[in-house]
Amino acid sequence: MIPRYTRKAMLDIWDADNKFRIMLEIETLAAEKMESLGTIPKGVSQAMRARGGYNIERIDEIEKEVKHDVIAFLTSVAEHVGDEAKYMHQGMTSSDVLDTTFSVQLKESADLLMGGLDRLCAALEKRAKEHQHTLCIGRSHGIHGEPTTFGLKLAGHYSAFKRAKERLEAAKKEVAVCAISGAVGTYATVDPQVEAFIAYKMGLTQEAVSTQVIPRDRHAMFFSVLGVIASSIENLAVEIRHLQRTEVREAEEFFSKGQKGSSAMPHKRNPILTENLTGLARLVRAAVVPAMENVALWHERDISHSSVERNIAPDATVTLDFALHRMAMVIENLLVYPKTMMANMERTGGLVFSQRTMLALTQAGIAREDAYRIVQRSAMNVWENLGETTFRKEIEANEEVTSKLSKEDLDKIFDYNAYVKNIDTIFNRVFA
Repeated sequence: MIPRYTRKAMLDIWDADNKFRIMLEIETLAAEKMESLGTIPKGVSQAMRARGGYNIERIDEIEKEVKHDVIAFLTSVAEHVGDEAKYMHQGMTSSDVLDTTFSVQLKESADLLMGGLDRLCAALEKRAKEHQHTLCIGRSHGIHGEPTTFGLKLAGHYSAFKRAKERLEAAKKEVAVCAISGAVGTYATVDPQVEAFIAYKMGLTQEAVSTQVIPRDRHAMFFSVLGVIASSIENLAVEIRHLQRTEVREAEEFFSKGQKGSSAMPHKRNPILTENLTGLARLVRAAVVPAMENVALWHERDISHSSVERNIAPDATVTLDFALHRMAMVIENLLVYPKTMMANMERTGGLVFSQRTMLALTQAGIAREDAYRIVQRSAMNVWENLGETTFRKEIEANEEVTSKLSKEDLDKIFDYNAYVKNIDTIFNRVFA
């Protein structure tokens, strides 16, 4: 997590001040409910509201001595609150505060990430509709297959990020839980009503069985979803990088005035943003396995997960937040070259029509294996003499074809419109 790849809004969620603010609110709400239950005297929560505060430098100073972050926090708060502070944290344990705070931070992070997904989806939808019928070659194994449209390519990525938002909403629900259950999670020293009250006030649900910590399968789910979103970003980034290659150049990142692509070669226009996004995706995915390994804790609680989460939570959410907005910006400003797309599609001399030719022969009564053999023979001749002949010339010179298919039949076969006839149907399904 470095400033270069950080947006302030997400960074603020993981700022120490925000963490301690949430912790203080949890402690204050707990005191408020305990007062109503008669567990502690009236006036404690009011004193905490009026004078509650903390000093981060003081917390750090105390922690150096006591070697316990929550005790250091509570001591600093007590110095602000005064005598009433002796009733704070009554019957609670450190994990009650830390885990519930972590839930709030993850919930807030998910909301910001969904905002990034919304921006990216909006950009993809706009550009997909702009190029709904812009013909380009579809590739399999990196080799020309059949025509598609650039809009359909983008529509596929739009669908992936819509699914990503649905998964993230589910993951947010998974981690937006509250646990105020005391040592080993039995509620022996804290009434379950305290937990219910805090959960309600903070927009969380109650953990069914916390064992003293919130079960980490919830967090594993959350970080796994972040990893999948990062992979979808990389999928789109790699597509753009391929399309920007000099030999292809069907689309490219916007190159601003004054921008320089190379310290040595003034002509360079490199896909630096999408290359960067590929790297950022790797960082987000790096959080997934540690989150999975955090699930297996000893008995009712240990802290082997703690050091992991203090690293991966801010790093993964900050990085993914930045990546989503960078990807959205790339799509919003993407340069698209339809003429190059058409020129590339025609580089193979009409080979893209091979399947339509084969199918027409089968419909004319030729066995599929024989039709495949006839068409492949002509196609291989085109591959081996690319630029010197075309697929239609080879087909028209083949008596096995012309004995079954007329010129009018071939005109219908060699028609690009056949490949876009159902594009609107797909778009209506995707963007309904």
